[in-house]
Amino acid sequence: MSKNQNRLSVHKDGKPCYDIVYSTDTEVLCRELERAGFAGRRACIVTDTNVAPLYAEQIAARFDPKPLVYAIPAGEENKNLDQIRALLRFLIENHFDRSSYLVALGGGVVGDMTGFAASIYMRGIDFIQIPTTLLAQADSSIGGKTGVDFDGFKNMVGAFKMPGLVYANVDFVKSLDGHQFASGFAEIMKSALIRDDEFYVWLIDHMVEIRERDSKTLSEMLYRSNEIKKEVVEKDPYEKNERMLLNFGHTIGHAIEKYRNFEMTHGECVALGCVAASYISYKRNYLSWEEYYEIRDMFVPFGLPISLETIDANAVLALTKSDKKAVNGTVRFVLLHAIGDAYVDPTVTDEEILAAIRELDFSAKTGEGAQNGTIHTNAQKAAEENA
Repeated sequence: MSKNQNRLSVHKDGKPCYDIVYSTDTEVLCRELERAGFAGRRACIVTDTNVAPLYAEQIAARFDPKPLVYAIPAGEENKNLDQIRALLRFLIENHFDRSSYLVALGGGVVGDMTGFAASIYMRGIDFIQIPTTLLAQADSSIGGKTGVDFDGFKNMVGAFKMPGLVYANVDFVKSLDGHQFASGFAEIMKSALIRDDEFYVWLIDHMVEIRERDSKTLSEMLYRSNEIKKEVVEKDPYEKNERMLLNFGHTIGHAIEKYRNFEMTHGECVALGCVAASYISYKRNYLSWEEYYEIRDMFVPFGLPISLETIDANAVLALTKSDKKAVNGTVRFVLLHAIGDAYVDPTVTDEEILAAIRELDFSAKTGEGAQNGTIHTNAQKAAEENA
């Protein structure tokens, strides 16, 4: 594990593209804005109605000239083209031009929407990311994927738009409730599972410190998770091949999000998707029985679910066909050859997917279902304790 790091430089086509800067001192943001070429330019801070009262004033004070603040209604249900239209109208009416830039201050929804708006306003203006959730700091603020949901289908409209800067402050995540903190941790566990078995062990060994939100531990955890995503994105910035590995757990996870009408957090659904994908890997004899159950059970102490009370496997399977990674109706699934060694597999059958979804169905289990039921309850308890 890397320690005491305060900067990661992300490259594109072999050239520096933007920096991820880690600091709990917001004065650092002022220096980084100047360093990245944003000093003196007009900005609009885009946030949401939950984050605005917490951080908008504090962050706006670090900008010169003073930025305008635009708050989107909070919630995944507002991640749509109607809200993008309203934001674009605000920018037009307030005379933002091509030298202006946007600042995404918030979680993944705000970051995705702000980046997408920046990609299309006046054929593209700059933007930066100031993620305030663990999910956004670990995943969505990095890599340039932006967009909105369309008629309930996840991220169906969007664009690749790299930020000019990412400022990550782990103190922000200390204000999160247990469910939102756990949601971010699911993406961090995913990064370990796909690329770094030693990081996976480190996460297990530091379970207590992570749950207590120790700043030093969170910083080290976030840095290594970001390193993994940076390495993958640099090799495949437009998701043609290797970047698909970052979608481990997301095919079934996104389908469950839609199936549950977005009532669950993204991370909760990703955790379930990781369990399902690990189950397929186990049934293909890549993972041992012990490895599969360890992966599954390790989500529990962090307040993440590993089963649902009931689930319609056929309905969830049908929703996987709308996944962006599907080609001609065939889902390109991400599986594990081993912990830390993921690969893309286009041969996963509907029968395998159905079996994996049914593995998540608490109500359908017998025998080991009693054990699963206990774990399911403990997951809920852990989330409440983290709240």
